[in-house]
Amino acid sequence: MEASLRPTTGTYFNKFLGIAALEDKIVQHAVVQVLNAIYEEDFLGFSYGFRPRRSQHDALDALWVGIMGKKVNWVLDADIRGFFDTINHEWLMKFVGHRIADPRILRLIRKWLRAGVSEDGRWSETKVGTPQGAVASPLLANVYLHYVLDLWTNQWRNQHASGDCILVRYADDFVMGFQHKHEAERFLKELNIRLERFGLSLHPEKTRLIEFGRFADQNRRQREGRKPETFDFLGFTHICGKKHWSGGFIVKRLSIKKRLRAKLVSIKQKLMQMRQLPIAQQGQWLRAVVQGWLNYHAIPGNHGRLATFRLQAVRLWLRSLRRRSQRHRMSWKRFGPLSDRWIPSPQILHPYPNKRFYAKHRK
Repeated sequence: MEASLRPTTGTYFNKFLGIAALEDKIVQHAVVQVLNAIYEEDFLGFSYGFRPRRSQHDALDALWVGIMGKKVNWVLDADIRGFFDTINHEWLMKFVGHRIADPRILRLIRKWLRAGVSEDGRWSETKVGTPQGAVASPLLANVYLHYVLDLWTNQWRNQHASGDCILVRYADDFVMGFQHKHEAERFLKELNIRLERFGLSLHPEKTRLIEFGRFADQNRRQREGRKPETFDFLGFTHICGKKHWSGGFIVKRLSIKKRLRAKLVSIKQKLMQMRQLPIAQQGQWLRAVVQGWLNYHAIPGNHGRLATFRLQAVRLWLRSLRRRSQRHRMSWKRFGPLSDRWIPSPQILHPYPNKRFYAKHRK
C-alpha cells in the first residue's frame, strides 16, 4: 500500500529537517529494510555512514589504520556543500532504478522526494534534496554517493594512482590519503568536475589538501619552520604525533576544541533552566549527558580532553547550585560528594584502532 505524503499526512517543518507522519514512517522503514539488504551487497568497504553494523568509530579506525599502514603523505579533507539539500532527484531515481525494478517502490521513493516543505503555512514542492529527518534519507544519500563518488573514486585510483591511495567516507563527510602530491591535486581537480556533473560541489573554504603523514613533520619544519597541519573528522582533530616509547610516527586524535566548548555552553544553558529543580534530578540529567559525551570520545590518547570536559562540567554545576540562593552558598566540602556520586570519571573505553579494525576485518 502506498502512503501519500501530501501536507495532510506528512508535513515537513523546514527545508533541512523533514518530519513525516506515522504512517509514512512505517512504510519508509519497511522499504528501507528491504533496500538495505539489497544495497549492502553493492556498497564498498570504505563507506561507513548509516549502514548496519558500522559506526563512526569503525570509520575512525579505518582512517587511522590507513594512514599508519599505507604510504600516505597528503590528506584531502573534503566537504560537500549542502549535500542533502542539493541531491538531484532525476539522477537519484536513475541510480535507484539501476538496481530496483519494482515500479511501486520507485513510485514511493519519488513521492517521498517530492513531499515538499511547509513554511509559514504554505506548502511547496521540493525539486532537489532529500528531507533530513526522514527514515529513507540516509539510505538514499548513500545510494547517490555510491554512484557519484565511491565507484568513480575506486576506479580512478585503480587506473590513475601509481602510489598508495585511501578513502574513508561517512555519509557526505570523507577523507582521502595520497602518497604523491601531484596525484592528489589531479584527483581534486577531476573530483570537482565529477561532482558538478551531478549537481554537487565542494565547499571551497572547508576543502583542503594538506601535507600529513610520517614525513610531514620533518618536511614542513625544514621547508617552512612550522608544524604540520591538522584536520578534523567525525568529532576528532587528527594530528601528526610521535610515539612516547620509540619516537616514531603516530596519528594522534583529540576531541575538537570548538565542539567541546559548544557542548559545555549547551550544558551551562540547560543547568540555568534547571537551577530550581532538586539536586538529584539535576545530577541524573548531568550524569547522562557527561557519560554520553565520554563514551564517544573515550579513545586512547584523548584522556586529557576527557578530564577537561568532566572538570568544566563539574564547575558549571557548582556555579549553578551556588546561584540557587544568596543566603546559603554551596561549599566545596558539600559539593565534592555530590560530584563524585553523579558525575562519572573519565576512562578510556575504546581499544586501539588497529586492534578493533583487524578484529572486524581479519582478511
